Amino acid sequence: MASPSDESELQNGGGEAAPEPKVEANTEAEAKVDGDPEQTAIQSDDAKNTPSAEQSAEPELRNDEGNKTFTMRELLSELKDGEGNSAAGEGETRDASHHYSSKGTQQQHHTDNNDPAMELINSVSGVDEEGRSRQRILAFAARRYASAIERNSEDYDALYNWALVLQESADNVGPDSSSPSKDALLEEACKKYDEATHLCPTLHDAFYNWAIAISDRAKMRGRTKEAEELWKQATKNYEKAVQLNWNSPQALNNWGLALQELSAIVPAREKQTIVRTAISKFRAAIQLQFDFHRAIYNLGTVLYGLAEDTLRAGAVVDKEVSPNELYSQSAIYIAAAHALKPNYSVYRSALRLVRSMCGPSLLRNLDYMVHKEVVAVMVLPLPFLKVGYLTAPPAGNPLAPHSDWKRTQFVLNHEGLQQLNKVEQKQTTQTLSGKTGDVVQIDKGAIRVDVSDIVSVSACTDLTLPPGAGLCIDTIYGPVFLIADSWESLDGWFDAIRLVYTIFARGKSDVLAGIITG
Repeated sequence: MASPSDESELQNGGGEAAPEPKVEANTEAEAKVDGDPEQTAIQSDDAKNTPSAEQSAEPELRNDEGNKTFTMRELLSELKDGEGNSAAGEGETRDASHHYSSKGTQQQHHTDNNDPAMELINSVSGVDEEGRSRQRILAFAARRYASAIERNSEDYDALYNWALVLQESADNVGPDSSSPSKDALLEEACKKYDEATHLCPTLHDAFYNWAIAISDRAKMRGRTKEAEELWKQATKNYEKAVQLNWNSPQALNNWGLALQELSAIVPAREKQTIVRTAISKFRAAIQLQFDFHRAIYNLGTVLYGLAEDTLRAGAVVDKEVSPNELYSQSAIYIAAAHALKPNYSVYRSALRLVRSMCGPSLLRNLDYMVHKEVVAVMVLPLPFLKVGYLTAPPAGNPLAPHSDWKRTQFVLNHEGLQQLNKVEQKQTTQTLSGKTGDVVQIDKGAIRVDVSDIVSVSACTDLTLPPGAGLCIDTIYGPVFLIADSWESLDGWFDAIRLVYTIFARGKSDVLAGIITG
């Protein structure tokens, strides 16, 4: 662990806990917090576990959680209208297909007294006036769906909506996530989702929200065997939701988060495989929605945690990717998430942390020794976002013979991709971004791709290209073909270029410029 002198240094660099961000208007869940600073960044505890001052000293990145579908919001809006209309006149007859029946109060009492789910819902009062008002609406909805099930036991829509009501009631219990009533409500919700999906196996929203309910139950149980089983159930339900609705970046993001949580509990021999699978889910979510900042940030945290694990193990787990590269990749995603959502305090704190890892504080806190020598880690290669090697043809001659293609250094910043010819690096001079740094000589004949000229970015395999992991950057002037050192390296270049373009398309290039040149 860090020494006391290092503690304040890390806190100033973003290691301390920051307030949780609220999600956007089209979401209902809150971003959850990583809690245990003794574990890697990919692990998370309940938000109620606030790190102490000593714990806050450890490097720690938070996960940004996904969110439920819009169904519950639409349901509540409809129910508010329905409740208001029913209160407008006592003599009005309710439509039996939309309300809890015209049999009146007698049936309501019968339903409440004979259904354990209704008893649980009636026991929830809400923590404030808004919560109490919300709970009255939820109780009204529960009676409505209980009555619908009494009339038709195979009404899977009613079962699904009843499960949503139970799940929302659990969220309304209060901040004490260990409350027995909260877990009982979630358990009842899971039972309703189970029944609904047995009746309608293609109900992907049910599998998705069922997985969220299981995940919430798992979080209450810490790092126990019971929690492990629940996380496994959650991942299976997210997988089913994605199989039924592949075009769901939220489900993929949450699937990745569940895998992260599972990786913190399983034996070490199983962890790497699960972490790699989580990485693939976050990447798949980003491929569906390029500006999905939560998945971008979460991918950064899982890569950060993988780098930490690799350093602690004292050996490179993946022969193709070193810890240095993992840290650098992590920083790219965190920087991109911050550029897309600069007001999110969690992203801001994480960015301060990865930027601070270039100096002595990193060396004192990693405590990673190889033959008694501390390994330094390059995070962001400022003033660039990414620096690496690609094999390229002579500038302006993409059809050149394979023998003429050369492996040269490229740099990526907010302006675009540039081929470099390095000369001596002992002096300082102006770089592409106008800041001092290593000496670089920009050959006028070198390949340059401005971000504003990019049309698309894709992986490619073409017999006319040299063998290897091909990258095609289609521009308004025609395609640019490059070859990465490996397929793993290609993923890094592919994501980084696409993120820079997405940030440009969203009008946030100035934010990214501030990150890498400020």
